[in-house]
Amino acid sequence: MRIASVLHIEGVLLLYGATFMLGPLPFALYYGGADAPALALSAGITAAAGFLLYRFTRMTHELRTREGFAVVSFAWLLFSLFGSLPYLLSGSIPNPTDAFFETVSGFTTTGATILTNIEALPRGILFWRSMTHWMGGMGMIVFSLAVLPMLGVGGMQLYKAEVSGPTVDKLTPRVAETARILWVVYVVITAVLAVLLLLGGMDLFDAICHAFSTVASGGFSTRNLSIGYYNSSYIDWVIVVFMVIAGSNFALHYHFLTGRRHAYRHDREFHVYLGIMLVAALAIGATTLVLYDDKLIGVRDIVFTVTSLQSSTGYAVADYEQWSQSAQFVLLLVMIIGGCAGSTAGGLKVIRIYLVAKYIASEFTRLLHPQAVVPVRIRSVAVPREVMTDVLAFVALYGLAIFGATLLVTAFGLDWVSGLSGVVSMLGNMGPGMNALGPYDHYGTLHVVSKWVLIACMLLGRLEFYTLLVLFAPAYWRR
Repeated sequence: MRIASVLHIEGVLLLYGATFMLGPLPFALYYGGADAPALALSAGITAAAGFLLYRFTRMTHELRTREGFAVVSFAWLLFSLFGSLPYLLSGSIPNPTDAFFETVSGFTTTGATILTNIEALPRGILFWRSMTHWMGGMGMIVFSLAVLPMLGVGGMQLYKAEVSGPTVDKLTPRVAETARILWVVYVVITAVLAVLLLLGGMDLFDAICHAFSTVASGGFSTRNLSIGYYNSSYIDWVIVVFMVIAGSNFALHYHFLTGRRHAYRHDREFHVYLGIMLVAALAIGATTLVLYDDKLIGVRDIVFTVTSLQSSTGYAVADYEQWSQSAQFVLLLVMIIGGCAGSTAGGLKVIRIYLVAKYIASEFTRLLHPQAVVPVRIRSVAVPREVMTDVLAFVALYGLAIFGATLLVTAFGLDWVSGLSGVVSMLGNMGPGMNALGPYDHYGTLHVVSKWVLIACMLLGRLEFYTLLVLFAPAYWRR
């Protein structure tokens, strides 16, 4: 592997990360400035590390696929490492493992927290916490492709390693142009949501932080009670709409905004995505609405919770642990399914679930007609065999990861329901789980080994396994 080229790009990425780290400074200074020195020092340390890597290495060759995997994997680890500095230097989270957990949770848009009193944190640190979501939502690699012509050389290797889903949807022939388009759409949607939240009564700080978290499908809130703090039907429904948007393929939003009004109507994955949410809400409502005197509030809580967990946002407006066991099981299923490919959401992705269902149906047809050729199709277009093989392998790997990680965390004190739901939540980048890890609980009391297992799950889920696991293959390091 051409390690010099990899380190050179990592240096550039760290320089951009340091620039973002200055973003919370105005809010830190406005609200007292106690955390401003920690933020400034963190940015300085990150910039110095990035400059040293950039200065003493050279990008001598075009990136190959193997270097693309390394750049993306190391970038997420480095951003999480340096991104934990504001927590450590400000004293907001003095424990290194907890600070790293919170930062990985931010950048991977998981939204799981070790904090017990979020509102006690300085405003600059809270803004940085939400900004890690926004940076990680679209991905710093995609951002760099948008603004660095240097990374346009071999850039497809980075883009393929970063963007989630079984296929890569290029909007234009040039990867850098595709990345710029995605980021423009991302920024526009964030700005619109922030304005709508301001109109709903949030102050500017809360509106921006929640816009960052929502569009990134993250879930970090500035309030201990999450979105439930505001007790506003307007805010709840606005966020529901934008959680649906965040969990959808961003290519669809681009097509719609550029005049292709039928983009959503013609996308099968989007239809299945909405259908799953509708069926899940109806199934939960059948056993849960009886708990509410005001049925409209019950409908709002159910729709919000289903949308929040399937889009992997993880906001809370109701304690779903008070709902029936069947309702909680349905929520666990939508957590596993997740959002659409090409979105900021996590989970297995709707398109994979849809393709597996179509594959099973085709197998039944083959049993009845052994000589028939029955390809898996989406809107009459046959899915290539290699794509179908990748999907089945990924689903199998996902299941093995759930089993193995659950075994590890339950060995260190968690009950199996908390362990299973926590692992599913971390792999799907959701945030909350069940039982001891419910919507109003936290991860701070877990054994240190369990925290590191869940950190690994967050990174595996965000990078969709192969990008990170390939680094452990002996063949990867051979010339």
